Amino acid sequence: MRVGAYNQISHIYGASKVSKGYNTNAVGAAATLDKVSFSNIGKDMQVAKNALKDVPDIREDKVQALSASIANGTYQVSPESFADKLVAAFEAKSI
Repeated sequence: MRVGAYNQISHIYGASKVSKGYNTNAVGAAATLDKVSFSNIGKDMQVAKNALKDVPDIREDKVQALSASIANGTYQVSPESFADKLVAAFEAKSI
């Protein structure tokens, strides 16, 4: 590799020497600080996550009502509705 050719190529593309914003040899040089910021969407997602943290995964009132109607024999399933959902699931190849 020719060093002269590299210098010519960097000159053509306008590459310049990159200078660091700090002096690594200086004693007591100020350290660079990292900064983190969150977008509004990220903040909104965090608020929603905290709100849903206290909501149970299972709605016990619905489960108890269905369990009671099944135990009483009053729970009725429409055969047509069940068949329609079964055919739709088969067509979607989800079963």
